Amino acid sequence: MLEVGTKVKDFTLKDAFGKAHALSDYKGKTVVIYFYPKDDTPGCTTQACAFRDAYDDFKKNDIVVLGISKDSPESHKLFIEKYDLPFILLSDEALDVINYFGVYVEKSMYGKKYMGVSRSTFVLNESGIISHVFEKASPSENADDILKVLK
Repeated sequence: MLEVGTKVKDFTLKDAFGKAHALSDYKGKTVVIYFYPKDDTPGCTTQACAFRDAYDDFKKNDIVVLGISKDSPESHKLFIEKYDLPFILLSDEALDVINYFGVYVEKSMYGKKYMGVSRSTFVLNESGIISHVFEKASPSENADDILKVLK
């Protein structure tokens, strides 16, 4: 997993509407990148709605919020529309960025092991350097935790 102090390399992923977003598009801004396992599942919905509910505070402080999962752009579009999400969701079906950040990990449910995306959040400063890492982020508290450390 990438650590505090790491300069994040540029990447480009498509959003729910097919538009390409490069990390370099947000140079000079604080960027929150949150990785989550799957659209429209209980924990991921809780987390997305918490970011939605706190979005005005992020926007007021000129902080960009990017959610990334391995779901398709079409899945993201339905998720955004269903919960009125105002921030960008990026699709990483090839797992390139997910693997680069080190958040594709072995998980276990009911004794069965499988690979999946770890719910983790990274805050990048205006120079693209990681300033905070929230490993195993809380779905309900992640957005507020980020705002607290950035104030």
